[in-house]
Amino acid sequence: MPNVTNLNDAALTTLPIATPSYDRSSLSVGIAHLGAGHFHRAHQAFYIDRLLQQGLAHEWGICGVGVLPSDWPMRDVLRDQDGLYTLVQESPDGRRDAQVIGSIIDYRYAPDDPEAALEVLAAASTRIISLTITEGGYRDPEGPAFALITEALARRRDRGIAAPTILSCDNIESNGLVARRVVLANAERRDPELAEWVAEHARFPSSMVDRITPYTTPEMTAAIQRELGVADRWPVLTEEFAAWVIEDCFGDGRPPLEEAGVLVVDDVVPYEMMKLRLLNAGHQSLCYFAHLCGFKFVHDAARDPLFSEFLRRYFDSEAIPTLPPVPGIDLHDYSRTLIERFANSGVSDTVDRLCAYSSDRIPKWLFPVICDNLANGGPVRLAAATVASWARYAEGVDERGEPIDVVDQLADSLVPIAQSQHENPTAFIDTVLFGDLVCQPRFVEAYRWALDSLHRKGARATLEELLR
Repeated sequence: MPNVTNLNDAALTTLPIATPSYDRSSLSVGIAHLGAGHFHRAHQAFYIDRLLQQGLAHEWGICGVGVLPSDWPMRDVLRDQDGLYTLVQESPDGRRDAQVIGSIIDYRYAPDDPEAALEVLAAASTRIISLTITEGGYRDPEGPAFALITEALARRRDRGIAAPTILSCDNIESNGLVARRVVLANAERRDPELAEWVAEHARFPSSMVDRITPYTTPEMTAAIQRELGVADRWPVLTEEFAAWVIEDCFGDGRPPLEEAGVLVVDDVVPYEMMKLRLLNAGHQSLCYFAHLCGFKFVHDAARDPLFSEFLRRYFDSEAIPTLPPVPGIDLHDYSRTLIERFANSGVSDTVDRLCAYSSDRIPKWLFPVICDNLANGGPVRLAAATVASWARYAEGVDERGEPIDVVDQLADSLVPIAQSQHENPTAFIDTVLFGDLVCQPRFVEAYRWALDSLHRKGARATLEELLR
């Protein structure tokens, strides 16, 4: 085992892995990011670090902003490590690349000190406020993230400071428009004139983010310390692949993101539809069946020929036909690459992670595929089976009689409904989450067949029958 060095600024010249080549003390905050968790540190902070390594974007350092009480561990780790962390990128062929990322230069924890968080959001030097607050974070316009943004916008207006660009990086179609709608609704409740000012001056570009990043486990942390000799309390492990597409709609300048490999385009919609309906919905197509079959890791399920064929059929027959052309991308090639990425054992992504918070995910990622195919006469059998696998999973007991911990904001209501579906097979889809799908005969027939098969034959036999 190599000598172990605690990660902080003082240790940068002695670490055995790549470290920032730039002078971090010369950086200033230009981006405040709400929700600086594992994905932000694998993605947006990674891209800004790329620019800094090229001698660019010194005025675009990142200040992380914690908005939830549960963000306190990140506060402590980034404080003790001077904002530094280890990023480990795993390629499908087993190669591993590790580096220290230095683009986060400050962190504010709003639950303890809302004034400190507000002042960095309201500062004239903060020209971009970006967000990764999960899909569910947009459900409540008065939630902590949007309350902070609205107060900061009011201070900027009152002080004569330019409105910022507010950049959503969450997995929602037209996430810029969604963020704009939520911010304006919050501002309208506070002050109609503030809402008018925001509508006129702030910018809300949409973006597509793409990088599979599992939660960091204690085992990952221990392995990185053991193998690399770096004592990092919260490293990030991710895949080698990374993509970011942003609408060219910024109000007060932006970093030269193209120099870091970001696509800056006029229209993000084709890219975000591709990613949400293929990668994100593909994860959902895989995870519930995988859990019911006893898989713990995504790569083990994706390497199973039955599961990889199910994914391929979903991509080819149901998802891709609903997508518009995507400039520069062959959708069939992209979908094949997704299966390879899912099968990357180095990432060690868990099935449980993909199964969590389904009520926020499936309506946004899979339902648009179903609705488009219902409207256009396309097939819905595989997507309906995915919904049925969620309903079966939500019963809270697996095929071996072991309990399932259903992690979802709506678990308290969804689990009892799912448990009633032996007597009422459409109970689960007859809720507000599903819109009018319970009134669509083609969907209901496919859904009921799959749910009945899951109950009588089990997940694996159901997949085999679906692919016959």
